[in-house]
Amino acid sequence: MTREPDWYASGRRHVWLPYTQMQTARPPLPVASASGMRLILADGRELVDGISSWWATVHGYRHPHIEAAVQRQLQTLPHVMLGGLAHEQAYILAERLANLLPGDLDHVFFSDSGSVAVEVAMKMAAQFWLNRGQRRVKFLCFRGGYHGDTFATMSVCDPDEGMHSLFKGALLEQVVVDLPRDAADEIALGELINRHRGELAGIIVEPLVQGAGGMVFHDPFTLQALRRLADAHDLLLIFDEIFVGLGRLGDALFACQIAGVQPDIVTLSKALTGGTLPLAATIASARIYEGFLSDDPLHALMHGPTYMGNAMGCAAANASLDLFESEPRLEQSRAIGKQLERLLAPARTLPGVRDVRVRGAIGVIQFDSPAPADRLSAACIERGVWLRPFRDILYTTPPLIAGEEDIAHIASAMVEAVIEWSQNPQA
Repeated sequence: MTREPDWYASGRRHVWLPYTQMQTARPPLPVASASGMRLILADGRELVDGISSWWATVHGYRHPHIEAAVQRQLQTLPHVMLGGLAHEQAYILAERLANLLPGDLDHVFFSDSGSVAVEVAMKMAAQFWLNRGQRRVKFLCFRGGYHGDTFATMSVCDPDEGMHSLFKGALLEQVVVDLPRDAADEIALGELINRHRGELAGIIVEPLVQGAGGMVFHDPFTLQALRRLADAHDLLLIFDEIFVGLGRLGDALFACQIAGVQPDIVTLSKALTGGTLPLAATIASARIYEGFLSDDPLHALMHGPTYMGNAMGCAAANASLDLFESEPRLEQSRAIGKQLERLLAPARTLPGVRDVRVRGAIGVIQFDSPAPADRLSAACIERGVWLRPFRDILYTTPPLIAGEEDIAHIASAMVEAVIEWSQNPQA
């Protein structure tokens, strides 16, 4: 048996892990280093990372262009507060994001995590109405949705099926409905919105894919319907693109572009820095921004994370955007999707499998009941692939740099793990 590293053996009892029942969970795998698609474990094993460290490392680990940009920034200005001061990387990044996003999504508020970016979006929307003398502080959100783990973001996640159901009743009251998928749904949702007239500040949705809710897909029609409803009832529309934004779906950088819909507010994180450093952005339209302009200081957006617009994070993000411009990430995402469609298809006929679906660089095997997560994960690790199943799915969201051999490796591990489980589900 390989000896545990000293840092792991001595520190393990002090670290509280995310989404983990610490009494029963398998010990985490100690990682010594990472490069490209691969995690190198302390015992020398290598694993192909099939989920991009929670969907973030789209360019792989340690891309030299991002590393060099961060190193340069570290040597000149690692961080400076944005309150009353400015630095080059944040201002360049804000302009680039404004130019990449559609329409007049021109005003960028930086923060340091996706949950905070969504909190800022909700705060913007609510205060937009407060500044106009209207107390509209509730949101229309959707079953299967997930927007973060802080209290306000938990309140717009699925209250029954999501990971935050334990807090039901303790969160901010919202209006939770099913996503509209046809004209009849759109009409019914409009009637419901009308019943909550004067209460709702806006609508918040994960565009095209509900990620942590189970990798559930919907069509552009859904987002177009939400835009129509928001306009008809004078609501603000928020797209949480923290998962799907920046190339994951293949057809465009952002889901809003794929759907042909401009929201009022967009949130980004994860792939923004290529998974290198924590950074998030909440981008608002001109209408929203102008709603905060006033001689009254209380009409300002009173929010300011200490590390907002961190210079090294912004340098990493600018380097990440360079790679989207210079390397064929969208083409790679589409190629990954085509290969996953072909290689995951055999799982459709396996016992216990409910569905197999692919969208862009997202591949999903869904089961009839909750997945045996630890067992499936262990089976994939034995085959040299790092995946982390949850709920009723085994899924992959590989780095967009993944080549054909990497995708073949990931897909075969997934299918073989499911075959092994389906042949002996009680083991």
